[in-house]
Amino acid sequence: QVQLVVSGGGLVQAGGSLRLSCAASGRTFSSRAMGWFRQGPVKEREFVAAISWSGSSTDYADSVKGRFTISRDNAKNTVYLQMNSLKPEDTAVYYCAHGATNLSGPTRRVGEYAYWGQGTQVTVSS
Repeated sequence: QVQLVVSGGGLVQAGGSLRLSCAASGRTFSSRAMGWFRQGPVKEREFVAAISWSGSSTDYADSVKGRFTISRDNAKNTVYLQMNSLKPEDTAVYYCAHGATNLSGPTRRVGEYAYWGQGTQVTVSS
């Protein structure tokens, strides 16, 4: 069983930055893709970013491209989401997700992820 612990959320003014971290337990982290998703008020969960097992391939939602960066440190079993130039519309609960068996490349499909972190609130004030 994999456990994901998310940290780094908080309140920030528009234009500011935050870095989210997601630490994973177990021995599958370094061989699986990881993803970040978010769910805002009265919205469905939406894809934010994903990264391949090696970190060599990434994918971003159009709404965050150029502002957010996903990265990983396999030695620390941790994936990060650096968020810059934050906007009020980025306000949401952010979740990290661990790829299911054999998922090595980034994907936007929720069903391809087997484990989910507890979520962290990010609030961007205008």
